[in-house]
Amino acid sequence: MPNNDRPRRARPGPPSHELDDYEGPSRSQLKREADALQKLGQELLELPDSRLDAIGMDEALRQALREAKKITAHGGRKRQLQYIGKLMRQVDADPLAEAVAAFKLGHAHDQLRLHRLEALREELLASDDALQRYISEHPGVDVQQLRSLLRSARKDAAANPEARSGRGFRELFQFLKAQPEPSDA
Repeated sequence: MPNNDRPRRARPGPPSHELDDYEGPSRSQLKREADALQKLGQELLELPDSRLDAIGMDEALRQALREAKKITAHGGRKRQLQYIGKLMRQVDADPLAEAVAAFKLGHAHDQLRLHRLEALREELLASDDALQRYISEHPGVDVQQLRSLLRSARKDAAANPEARSGRGFRELFQFLKAQPEPSDA
């Protein structure tokens, strides 16, 4: 049976009526912001060195990023990321976030273009109408080389329909990849 005669102790810290006057960010909000900066630091690590060098940033942060790329131990890497997050609290993170977003967007555009080229290759292999449409959309294309590559890729596909990775198939893709987009011309 609990002893109800014991006096209760006051809770440590300021009285609750003093907490109502506080106007700054909460500890939770500060923690979320620090975690966001640390995550941005990790995304900066994923950028190639050439991109990192092009971004205007504090030299201490740049050096910390270089060091983090060298660290392979999990614990050491985690500590280095925390240090990067600490350094990022002292700099304006908006240009860094924009650089990461621009890199990701450019990478997404590249992936989308490759998927469109793969679909175009499939269309060209499937019908001659697609070939005529491609030639009319790309007036500067080397038609003779394109037809030769198509014949070679179709021959590879007929010889082994399951494995569509013959030399002609790859060369056709490389040829299409080297062609400028119709909007670029």
